[in-house]
Amino acid sequence: MTDTATAPRPSGYAANPDYDVHLEPCPKRIRVFLGGQAIADSLQVMRMHETRHLPVYYFPRDDVRLDLLRRTDHASFCPYKGEASYWTVDAGANQAENAVWSYEAPFPETTEIRDYMAFYWNRMERWMEEDEEVFVHARDPYVRLDVVRSHRPVEVHHFGRTLARSENALFLFETGLPTRYYLPLADVDAAVLEAVATTSLCPYKGEARYWDLVDGERREADAVWSYSDPLSECAAIADHLCFYQERMEAILVDGQPVERPVTKWSKAG
Repeated sequence: MTDTATAPRPSGYAANPDYDVHLEPCPKRIRVFLGGQAIADSLQVMRMHETRHLPVYYFPRDDVRLDLLRRTDHASFCPYKGEASYWTVDAGANQAENAVWSYEAPFPETTEIRDYMAFYWNRMERWMEEDEEVFVHARDPYVRLDVVRSHRPVEVHHFGRTLARSENALFLFETGLPTRYYLPLADVDAAVLEAVATTSLCPYKGEARYWDLVDGERREADAVWSYSDPLSECAAIADHLCFYQERMEAILVDGQPVERPVTKWSKAG
């Protein structure tokens, strides 16, 4: 979304007719909280899928606490959905400015989004699918995770030497991401691990904690992570360590180097 003047703007579909924006029903109860209050609570949530975007929950207006919303003058424009109006959430002592938006007069190609409202994820306090907390963004049903045990040897090489070797690794296959290799702690050289305060959240795996790799004066920051209490879909990876193959000198499986992918976690430059 980008700021816009009040003058009408043309739809982007004329130049890009294959661009996709559509809603799909979400069968789960979805709730969003701020200040301990449920700002939205719905069994009729729609999940927006849009080209090159993460999925977004859209709530029917009737399932949003409109009494806790205050319309603002802020607006933004999307060439495929139209102009969005905004609301600030006032939940007692907690306020989230321009945290809610709605396309009240969308383009004809996306009229199905009329009468729905969406929230900026990180401006809210908590999100729940049924009675389980969800992190980062709405879960995409088209993303699949498979955790498979393999006895093929996995080796991690960095700083010119072998830092880990295991014949009991777990291979994690996740839609759209490189294969990740989770190794038991006992198969990693603990002397090169230095715990750091870094954490991250994944909507499919949970909360990860990180380690730097340290060898004398050499350091590879936030290069290793682990999930101590992963979500049930991938519970097997608990307390296993994973190395960014983007940043290691080499990771070998069965003696053969795996591809070093280029991702947002690769080293800068």
